Amino acid sequence: MTARAPVGGPFSLTDHFGRVVTERTFLGRPALLYFGFTHCRVVCPRALARLSAALELAVATPERIQPLLISVDPERDTPAVLRAYCEAHHPRFLGLTGDRAAIEAMKLAYKVFARRVADAEDPQGYAVAHTAFSYLIGTDGGYVTHFTDVADEQRIAATIASAIA
Repeated sequence: MTARAPVGGPFSLTDHFGRVVTERTFLGRPALLYFGFTHCRVVCPRALARLSAALELAVATPERIQPLLISVDPERDTPAVLRAYCEAHHPRFLGLTGDRAAIEAMKLAYKVFARRVADAEDPQGYAVAHTAFSYLIGTDGGYVTHFTDVADEQRIAATIASAIA
Protein backbone atom coordinates (compact mmCIF):
# COMPACT_ATOMS: atom_id res chain seq x y z
CA MET A 1 0.00 0.00 0.00
CA THR A 2 1.32 3.45 -0.86
CA ALA A 3 0.28 6.81 0.49
CA ARG A 4 -0.74 9.56 -1.92
CA ALA A 5 1.49 12.60 -1.73
CA PRO A 6 -0.39 15.71 -0.60
CA VAL A 7 -1.02 18.29 -3.29
CA GLY A 8 -1.85 21.92 -2.70
CA GLY A 9 -1.55 24.32 0.18
CA PRO A 10 -1.48 27.99 0.97
CA PHE A 11 -0.60 30.49 -1.73
CA SER A 12 -0.76 34.18 -2.50
CA LEU A 13 -0.85 35.23 -6.15
CA THR A 14 -2.23 38.06 -8.26
CA ASP A 15 -5.19 37.50 -10.55
CA HIS A 16 -5.47 38.98 -14.02
CA PHE A 17 -7.44 41.93 -12.61
CA GLY A 18 -4.54 42.83 -10.28
CA ARG A 19 -6.23 41.50 -7.11
CA VAL A 20 -4.37 39.41 -4.56
CA VAL A 21 -5.89 35.95 -4.22
CA THR A 22 -5.12 33.12 -1.85
CA GLU A 23 -6.31 29.55 -1.49
CA ARG A 24 -9.13 30.91 0.70
CA THR A 25 -10.45 33.10 -2.14
CA PHE A 26 -11.90 30.06 -3.86
CA LEU A 27 -13.29 28.16 -0.86
CA GLY A 28 -16.91 27.12 -1.27
CA ARG A 29 -16.70 26.10 -4.91
CA PRO A 30 -14.45 23.71 -6.78
CA ALA A 31 -11.52 24.98 -8.81
CA LEU A 32 -9.83 23.57 -11.89
CA LEU A 33 -6.14 24.49 -11.95
CA TYR A 34 -3.90 24.40 -14.99
CA PHE A 35 -0.24 25.42 -14.90
CA GLY A 36 0.94 26.90 -18.20
CA PHE A 37 1.97 30.11 -19.93
CA THR A 38 0.59 32.45 -22.55
CA HIS A 39 3.50 32.15 -25.00
CA CYS A 40 3.13 28.37 -25.28
CA ARG A 41 2.54 27.41 -28.91
CA VAL A 42 1.19 23.85 -28.64
CA VAL A 43 0.62 22.17 -25.26
CA CYS A 44 -1.16 24.96 -23.36
CA PRO A 45 -3.55 26.02 -26.12
CA ARG A 46 -4.51 22.38 -26.72
CA ALA A 47 -4.95 21.64 -22.99
CA LEU A 48 -6.88 24.82 -22.28
CA ALA A 49 -9.18 24.17 -25.24
CA ARG A 50 -9.86 20.66 -23.94
CA LEU A 51 -10.51 21.97 -20.40
CA SER A 52 -12.77 24.72 -21.75
CA ALA A 53 -14.76 22.14 -23.72
CA ALA A 54 -15.04 19.92 -20.64
CA LEU A 55 -16.30 22.85 -18.58
CA GLU A 56 -18.94 23.60 -21.23
CA LEU A 57 -20.10 19.98 -21.10
CA ALA A 58 -20.06 19.70 -17.30
CA VAL A 59 -21.28 23.03 -15.98
CA ALA A 60 -24.21 25.03 -17.29
CA THR A 61 -23.59 27.85 -14.82
CA PRO A 62 -19.98 29.06 -14.89
CA GLU A 63 -20.16 30.29 -11.28
CA ARG A 64 -20.27 26.66 -10.08
CA ILE A 65 -16.51 26.17 -10.63
CA GLN A 66 -13.49 28.46 -10.93
CA PRO A 67 -11.00 27.49 -13.66
CA LEU A 68 -7.55 28.95 -13.07
CA LEU A 69 -4.56 29.36 -15.39
CA ILE A 70 -1.49 29.61 -13.17
CA SER A 71 1.49 31.00 -15.02
CA VAL A 72 4.83 29.21 -14.95
CA ASP A 73 6.36 32.19 -16.79
CA PRO A 74 5.83 35.13 -14.44
CA GLU A 75 8.45 37.27 -16.18
CA ARG A 76 6.24 37.53 -19.28
CA ASP A 77 2.82 36.70 -17.86
CA THR A 78 1.88 39.89 -16.08
CA PRO A 79 -1.73 40.34 -14.93
CA ALA A 80 -2.44 42.42 -18.07
CA VAL A 81 -0.98 39.78 -20.39
CA LEU A 82 -2.92 37.01 -18.65
CA ARG A 83 -6.13 39.02 -18.80
CA ALA A 84 -5.83 39.67 -22.52
CA TYR A 85 -4.99 36.02 -23.17
CA CYS A 86 -7.79 34.58 -21.04
CA GLU A 87 -10.42 37.01 -22.30
CA ALA A 88 -9.47 36.35 -25.94
CA HIS A 89 -9.01 32.59 -25.80
CA HIS A 90 -10.43 31.08 -22.58
CA PRO A 91 -12.87 33.53 -20.98
CA ARG A 92 -13.96 31.16 -18.20
CA PHE A 93 -10.39 31.04 -16.86
CA LEU A 94 -8.94 33.46 -14.34
CA GLY A 95 -5.20 33.95 -14.84
CA LEU A 96 -2.91 33.94 -11.81
CA THR A 97 0.68 35.06 -11.57
CA GLY A 98 3.14 36.29 -9.00
CA ASP A 99 6.80 36.90 -8.44
CA ARG A 100 9.25 34.07 -9.10
CA ALA A 101 9.26 32.96 -5.42
CA ALA A 102 5.45 32.75 -5.27
CA ILE A 103 5.30 30.73 -8.50
CA GLU A 104 8.08 28.41 -7.31
CA ALA A 105 6.17 27.82 -4.06
CA MET A 106 2.99 27.06 -6.00
CA LYS A 107 4.83 24.65 -8.29
CA LEU A 108 6.29 22.87 -5.29
CA ALA A 109 2.89 22.64 -3.56
CA TYR A 110 1.30 21.08 -6.65
CA LYS A 111 4.28 18.94 -7.68
CA VAL A 112 4.61 20.82 -10.97
CA PHE A 113 7.76 20.72 -13.05
CA ALA A 114 8.52 23.83 -15.11
CA ARG A 115 11.85 25.05 -16.43
CA ARG A 116 12.97 27.61 -18.98
CA VAL A 117 14.52 26.09 -22.09
CA ALA A 118 16.13 27.74 -25.09
CA ASP A 119 13.76 28.20 -28.02
CA ALA A 120 15.14 29.80 -31.17
CA GLU A 121 11.59 30.23 -32.55
CA ASP A 122 10.47 32.39 -29.62
CA PRO A 123 11.14 36.16 -29.92
CA GLN A 124 12.56 36.22 -26.38
CA GLY A 125 14.59 33.07 -26.99
CA TYR A 126 12.93 30.74 -24.51
CA ALA A 127 9.94 28.58 -23.78
CA VAL A 128 8.95 26.83 -20.58
CA ALA A 129 8.92 23.06 -20.53
CA HIS A 130 6.34 21.98 -17.95
CA THR A 131 4.05 19.23 -16.76
CA ALA A 132 0.64 19.34 -18.37
CA PHE A 133 -1.55 18.15 -15.52
CA SER A 134 -4.68 19.90 -14.41
CA TYR A 135 -6.02 19.59 -10.88
CA LEU A 136 -9.56 19.47 -9.61
CA ILE A 137 -9.76 21.08 -6.18
CA GLY A 138 -12.80 20.59 -3.95
CA THR A 139 -14.98 23.16 -2.21
CA ASP A 140 -12.81 22.78 0.89
CA GLY A 141 -9.65 23.65 -1.07
CA GLY A 142 -8.39 20.06 -0.99
CA TYR A 143 -7.16 17.92 -3.84
CA VAL A 144 -9.86 15.82 -5.52
CA THR A 145 -8.06 14.43 -8.57
CA HIS A 146 -5.86 15.38 -11.47
CA PHE A 147 -6.04 14.90 -15.23
CA THR A 148 -3.10 14.10 -17.45
CA ASP A 149 -2.62 15.62 -20.88
CA VAL A 150 -4.24 12.58 -22.51
CA ALA A 151 -7.54 12.77 -20.58
CA ASP A 152 -10.38 13.54 -22.96
CA GLU A 153 -12.99 16.24 -22.38
CA GLN A 154 -15.81 13.74 -21.75
CA ARG A 155 -13.92 12.08 -18.88
CA ILE A 156 -12.92 15.45 -17.43
CA ALA A 157 -16.50 16.74 -17.76
CA ALA A 158 -17.95 13.68 -16.02
CA THR A 159 -15.51 14.02 -13.14
CA ILE A 160 -16.20 17.74 -12.77
CA ALA A 161 -19.97 17.19 -12.93
CA SER A 162 -19.84 14.59 -10.15
CA ALA A 163 -17.64 16.86 -8.02
CA ILE A 164 -20.08 19.77 -8.19
CA ALA A 165 -23.28 17.74 -7.89
